[in-house]
Amino acid sequence: MTTLFKVSSGELVLVERKTLASEETLENWIAKDPSIIGLDVLVLGRQIVTDFNARIDILAIDREGDITIIELKRDRTPRDVVAQILDYASWIAGLTTKRIHDIAFDKLGRRLEDAFRERFDTPLPENLNDSHTMLIVASEFDASSKRIVEYLAQTHDVSINTAFFNVFEENGQQLLAADWLMDQQEVVERSESKKKLPWSGQWYANVGDGRGRSWEDMQKYGFLAAGGGRIYSGRLDQLGIGDPLFAYQKQAGYVGYGNVSSTAVMVKEFEVDGTPLLELPLAQPELAHDKDDPEIAEYAVGVEWHKTFPIGEAQTFAGAFANQNVVCKLRDPATIEFLKRTFEA
Repeated sequence: MTTLFKVSSGELVLVERKTLASEETLENWIAKDPSIIGLDVLVLGRQIVTDFNARIDILAIDREGDITIIELKRDRTPRDVVAQILDYASWIAGLTTKRIHDIAFDKLGRRLEDAFRERFDTPLPENLNDSHTMLIVASEFDASSKRIVEYLAQTHDVSINTAFFNVFEENGQQLLAADWLMDQQEVVERSESKKKLPWSGQWYANVGDGRGRSWEDMQKYGFLAAGGGRIYSGRLDQLGIGDPLFAYQKQAGYVGYGNVSSTAVMVKEFEVDGTPLLELPLAQPELAHDKDDPEIAEYAVGVEWHKTFPIGEAQTFAGAFANQNVVCKLRDPATIEFLKRTFEA
């Protein structure tokens, strides 16, 4: 259970816990901005009617074209809400790409391709719903829900998790803290590992050259950057010292291979041989945007680059693995073999 304190006259004072008046409020917040619980998804619609006349609270799609079911616990028992979301998942599993397009058009009032490109700045995958994730959202968290969800996720590798809100009040103002029962990315990856090839131990990382950061700077000063929100920059936290990674620039190809030399920090704290990075001459000085804001500032990990190419000479081939995530695990055998040859890795 989350506990919140305020600092008053040098002392810690407990902030009073409250109960949210209506979980419908949570549904409204999440439908408007799923990132408040760390989800990088496009909401397709609310109250989606299934073929058996039940209603899914929120249905969303991620940048890989996979479906996320979001269900509010409300006043149901843990057994009831888990049974309900599993029932929804059994229906979602059978949805065709065409059916998802139809649902999106009905709820969004426009083509899914257009909404998807606007949300993710990338084309919609041709095939949708290769996998799906279940998320239960609660304003309170109880031990029974925890046991059931952890059992399904950790013992049976079901992609199910719980996000919960703790509500506090201070001077008449409500404060909310959002948290996950389990690390969501680990839940999804554990579930997908049943269907995917084994991980090679190597990482794929997006460079993101453009407004805000420069591949030229990353090569010269030995780092990889990400920003614009912790939902993006937080991905760098997956990388540990010594981890091998291949760097990719969107719409170009692979441009670098190296090993992580330092863990993620805000870019204003990143140093190169003892000198702050932001004090060095940068090809893209906008790397310093919002440098004091921990939510949207750029973050950087150190990388010892072994071999790099300018973006104009990026290396690729037809069918090479590419992904919009800042960091993800590299599994595709053909791509790995190509990269080993190209970068002498």
